[in-house]
Amino acid sequence: MNEFLETLKDCGYDPHFVKTKEEAFELSKTYIKSGMSIGLGGSTSVSQIGLLDYVINKNDITLYNQYEKGISMEENTNRRRKGILTDLYICGTNALTKDGKLVNADGSGNRVAALIFGPKKVLVVVGKNKIVDSVEDGFKRLMDVAAVKNIDRMNSKSIEMGKDPRHNLDNIANKFTYIKADEKDRIVLIIVDEELGF
Repeated sequence: MNEFLETLKDCGYDPHFVKTKEEAFELSKTYIKSGMSIGLGGSTSVSQIGLLDYVINKNDITLYNQYEKGISMEENTNRRRKGILTDLYICGTNALTKDGKLVNADGSGNRVAALIFGPKKVLVVVGKNKIVDSVEDGFKRLMDVAAVKNIDRMNSKSIEMGKDPRHNLDNIANKFTYIKADEKDRIVLIIVDEELGF
């Protein structure tokens, strides 16, 4: 793991390795300061370590939470836009290659946009199951694992809301990216020695 972390540092990331979800949560909190503006990318990993609930309930930050129940689609879109111009953007990733590339697909594109440019810092929570050998393996994982599970999750949500779930098949992965850090230490990687997310 030390060699992997050194590779990630050489690529321009600020990488950290922790053993547990609890350690990931405690480390993540150190990046969240009073008065900050924070944006969110959809992430099961962020939720699983407890960070999503933490920022939702934190009163001394400005959180652009597009997942708040009861908001209109117009407000949802507005919060996504504002979220990519924040002090900190919190998200997961579909895959992280051993040579330091983040591989992702988005429906609307706010997460991949934030990874590329916008927020002053981006905090990415990465379970060990997301680490792959190459970009090709990353895209394979994205389509064979992440997209399938996310479609199942979105279909269940759509059915609950009385919507036709078939619209999710086209919307889950419209924007594909693989990137390497450009601005040194802008992207913080918290790599967890547990399986997290999809």
